[in-house]
Amino acid sequence: MHPELRVLFFNYEFPPIGGGGANANAYLFREFARIPELTIDCITSTMNARDEVVPFAPNITLHRLAVGKRDLHFWTQREVLTWLRRAHFKAGELLARHNYDLSHAFFGFPSGMASWLRRWKLPYLVSLRGTDVPGFNPRFAAQYVLLRPLFRRIWKDGRFVVANSVGLRTLARRLTPEMDIPVIPNGIDTEEFSPPAAGERQPEHILCVSRLVGRKGVQHLIEAMPQIVSSLPDALLTLVGEGNLAGALRQRVDELGMSGRVRFLGYVPHDQLPAIYRSARLYVQPSFYEGMSNTVLEAMACGLPVVATGEGGREELFRGNARLIEHGNPGALADTINNLFRDGDELDNMGRTSREIALDFSWQAVAEQYLDLYRETHASGHNATSTQG
Repeated sequence: MHPELRVLFFNYEFPPIGGGGANANAYLFREFARIPELTIDCITSTMNARDEVVPFAPNITLHRLAVGKRDLHFWTQREVLTWLRRAHFKAGELLARHNYDLSHAFFGFPSGMASWLRRWKLPYLVSLRGTDVPGFNPRFAAQYVLLRPLFRRIWKDGRFVVANSVGLRTLARRLTPEMDIPVIPNGIDTEEFSPPAAGERQPEHILCVSRLVGRKGVQHLIEAMPQIVSSLPDALLTLVGEGNLAGALRQRVDELGMSGRVRFLGYVPHDQLPAIYRSARLYVQPSFYEGMSNTVLEAMACGLPVVATGEGGREELFRGNARLIEHGNPGALADTINNLFRDGDELDNMGRTSREIALDFSWQAVAEQYLDLYRETHASGHNATSTQG
């Protein structure tokens, strides 16, 4: 029987705030809720004006901090720094009341910094998710230059740094080539996300679930729509998600005369997404870079073939079920999509392969891998303390 572990967990975003990383955290906690010897206090954020203490499960408590948050899916620098400052003080309060064995930072920054600031008290591990790795998001190019030394220090002082895909690990090693960075991928609930019954799919329905921000490349998919519709007159593109480009993208759809062929659903509660996936025929991920995309995994579990651009997360997910093209090329996107729809048998085969690949992933396996690292982190921290004493 394993000893009990108490973990101080940092994640600046947790559903409904955030995107794929937040949802991944929630699924991970669902599995942790089944491990009675594990107790977690998670410091995160709220959209509300006051702090909240919310029980997620009998052994997991969310400490939601009010940080003046205005948008579910977009963080300002002020909000990030406010969360970091308040999380540091909240951690001090919790440490005064409880004996923790380690801390876990979900995202290298700002969550990783919260763990790093308490490094003298607790050994910690860091989960890299994507934007927290220099080079992942072009929008943060200047910030990456300034923060590289800090990121390197946070990673080096942690007991473990974990990436969620081989591609993200490769990117992270540009900063710390000497570090051993294990990969723990995202998981998927293949019962919640499952293929449709006969007749549920709309024959020419294209789906993209994404934040509407520059690096996600949705603007390129919209630019491809006139060419797609010229070949597929009944084509329908559904966009699920919010972001700072939403207004500009809607305007561009109108300018292209595609208002009847593109629909914006905005924010959709996560439990309503499976029905949307099951109505589609093809999933498109037009982003610049991904670690391991939760939305692609969800689409695959629902039996959807994939068209993807850019880099990242490919080794684990795309094995005969996807068409991969360069990022930022609407013409190539349109050609690839049109060619796939001309061959229904190929689309079906790719969809079946997507489902088969998705079945190899489970949140239970992810949770077990993290639990192993918790035990190693605790043991290494205890040994280090004993040696120092």
